[in-house]
Amino acid sequence: KPAVVVLPGLGNCTEDYDEFASELELRGFSATVAAVGRPDWLRNAAGLTQLAYWQGTLEPRPTVDWYLSRIADAVAAAKEKSGADRVALVAHSAGGWMSRVYMQDFGVDDIRCVVTLGSPLNAVPKDVPGVVDQTRGILTYVEANCAKPTELGVPVTCLAGKWLLGVETLGGAGDAAGFLVGQGYKQVCGSAAAWGDGITPVATAHLDGADNVTLEGVFHTPIGSSDERPWYGTPKVLDQWVDKL
Repeated sequence: KPAVVVLPGLGNCTEDYDEFASELELRGFSATVAAVGRPDWLRNAAGLTQLAYWQGTLEPRPTVDWYLSRIADAVAAAKEKSGADRVALVAHSAGGWMSRVYMQDFGVDDIRCVVTLGSPLNAVPKDVPGVVDQTRGILTYVEANCAKPTELGVPVTCLAGKWLLGVETLGGAGDAAGFLVGQGYKQVCGSAAAWGDGITPVATAHLDGADNVTLEGVFHTPIGSSDERPWYGTPKVLDQWVDKL
């Protein structure tokens, strides 16, 4: 069976993707979710001890080395379980940019294709008032140093969800959700007035040179998702992009 490795997003754990993995299995794939626990993300706090963090010039390594090793372990396990030579990486949220770092440093010999799900892939614009780079320079580093999709030699698909439009100002009470989400979008793409999946703006989730897809009405995360608020792995949404695997 074709092997798929799911890479958890920031703050997520392996179990958050149990239903998603089951849906992939139902569609004929051998699914492996990288082993990540919620407390693991506290390891990223190691970056706080570096001057580069405070200067906004942080590089991904060694701060996320722990996550890169989990990717390597999951790829090896998936190959063994499925008998496949190569795997598809399905990278959720921050897993998307970490998959780029992984492929840059570990190569793509084991990788068949990459699909990112609502991943912040573009650095926040510089010099926008009130905007602080949430990755403290890591995305800027990734942009400058990681191979572009056209240079990787494997197909890259970037999925963005169009769930909620952010708004710049708080008008009536009905705007509250759009305003709150917009403030989050602004920290990621520099503008509150953007469409996104509730966390990642569409423009940030698409990457030049990739096969970029926008999915209508799709929410960012499996946490709190439902048929009324589907995420990328909800069956009716998965069926819209499963052919990319």
